[in-house]
This record gives sequence, structure tokens and C-alpha cells, in this order.
Amino acid sequence: MTITRRALLQAALASPLALPAPLVFAQGAWPQRPVRLVVPFAAGGPSDVLARAFAKQLGEAVGQPVVIDNRTGAGGSIGIDAVAKAAPDGYTLGFAHTGTTAINPHVMQRNPYDPLTDLAPITPIVSYANVLVVNANVPASTVQEFVQWAKANPTAATFASGGNGATNHLSGELLKTLTGAPLVHVPYKGNSPAMTDVIAGNVASMFDIPVTVLPQLKTGRIRALAILSSRRSSVLPDVPTLREAGYPGFEEAGSDLWFGLVAPAQAPAALVERIHAETVKVVRSRDMAETIKTMGYEPWTMQPAEFKAFIRADHAKWGKVVKASGLKAE
Repeated sequence: MTITRRALLQAALASPLALPAPLVFAQGAWPQRPVRLVVPFAAGGPSDVLARAFAKQLGEAVGQPVVIDNRTGAGGSIGIDAVAKAAPDGYTLGFAHTGTTAINPHVMQRNPYDPLTDLAPITPIVSYANVLVVNANVPASTVQEFVQWAKANPTAATFASGGNGATNHLSGELLKTLTGAPLVHVPYKGNSPAMTDVIAGNVASMFDIPVTVLPQLKTGRIRALAILSSRRSSVLPDVPTLREAGYPGFEEAGSDLWFGLVAPAQAPAALVERIHAETVKVVRSRDMAETIKTMGYEPWTMQPAEFKAFIRADHAKWGKVVKASGLKAE
């Protein structure tokens, strides 16, 4: 018995494996099994808590579990590298942020991936910004007073950070450039010990995120002088932006920070669009939006092409900040 050409064609069309991948994705086949979300930071930290809240709601929305995979090290580059090298099938996604796409490539001698070519940007999820805080004993209630005090007391004018190349380190370097304040950087292994020393008065100032700053402000042990973003935070509405404090130029330098979703670069466009649509629905849902704001972030989404262009611009902006800081690649 011979197999006719028509029979072969019918058999091929009957098999879902024979359908072009983009067509399957366009018809909504994703996801058919659990999705892995790589979080390049340790479990329990602010970024991990945010990622888990998002993963839970995304999983409920798409009908499959979204499982967190914490891959730490190298300022987040190890985790995002795992995403860049994963199969582009939508079952490995990355929880990227400013550091992993815009800063690490400039401060690491051999960043293992190129954020501009090895990743498929899907959408940001939240935006946030660092807040300039000082120990309560520093005689300054405004940024201008702090700058004047720093110039008069250069040996005491210190600022802590979570480590060399961290966003709050570069925030300090940028503030030095804009104001001429002779601030001395004191790096720590993480933001928590850095804030502890600011509270104790061992370091004069620090840049940290609103959700971490807020409880300490309530105790009166630190004072917030400005938020380093283009707009005020809904978490700290009384804290002025740096522009309002008399120092424009910070927004253009890349002060707005973010967390967002990325996939491997070769992920089909239809698949990226599907994941984007589901993610935007989750971020804009009432429950997730409230969760995001409770954590001190702002909900933020954009189209994949727009996000790709934003990452390219962000990469260039932070590159200039790193260069101006004199920070050498490690």
C-alpha cells in the first residue's frame, strides 16, 4: 500500500508539531506547563518579594504556576545570563532591572551577556527611585543645606551604598557631579548594613528606596531630603524631587529605576506579545497595583518595542554616569 502525497499532507497538518511556532503562540498555546521566572537576587529581599507577588498573580492569570528561581551573584548578571542562554520558548523569563541591563555592562569587565542583543524586552513592571536621606544629627533639612554642610565638612560628608556599582552608589556619584559636594563613598555588602550605619550616625547619608526609607523616617532617626526621580513618589508625597530642590538634570541622567520582564532574544514576536498582554493585565489589575504601591513602587508598563528602545537609552545614560564616577570595571 502506498502513501499518497495527500495523506502525508493531511498527517502533517493533523500534528501540532508541524505548525509554525509563531502560529501556535498566536493561538494562545502558551503556557502548557509551569513557567520559570529567574530572579537574580536573594530570596526575601524587596525585589524577590515583588517578583513572588507578580509571579503568583501571573500564574493565576495564565493557568500555570510561575515558579521563582533565585539565581544570585555578580550584581544580578548570573541570573540574567541564565535567561539569555535559555531556550526561547517562553518557559524561562527573567526579572531584570536597571542594574542588570544598564549598569553591570559598564562596571563588569566581562559581563556574560549583552543586554542590547541577548534579551527580548517584554515590559517594565514597576518604576521606583532612590531617596536621599541623612542621619537626623546632620544639620540639613534641604539638599542645598546638605551641600553647604558637605562643603564645609568634607571629612564628615560620607554616603553609604550597597556596594561599588550599585544604583545607590551611582546616585551619590551623580549628586556629586551636579552639586559639587565633596561626598565620600562608603561601600557595604548590601543596603541593610549600610542603612544601619546611617541610622547609628557612623555615615552621614545614603540613597535608598522609599519602602525601606519609610519605616526609618517614622522613627525620626533619618531625614529625607529629596527623591531622585522625575516625579514625586506616592509613598513619600511630601519629599521633593531633586529638580524641585534646586538641582535639575538628574532625570536626564537615568535616575528613574525599574524592574521588568525579559525573555531570551530569539523568543518569537507572537510569544513576546502574548506574555506582554498577560503581564500588562496583571500589573494593571486592582490587586497587583495595590500590592505594588504598598511595596513603595509605581506600576509601569510599555510595549516591547518601546521597552527595547528605553533599555538602549538607559544603558547609554548610566554608562555616562559610570564613566564620570571613575569606577573601574571589575
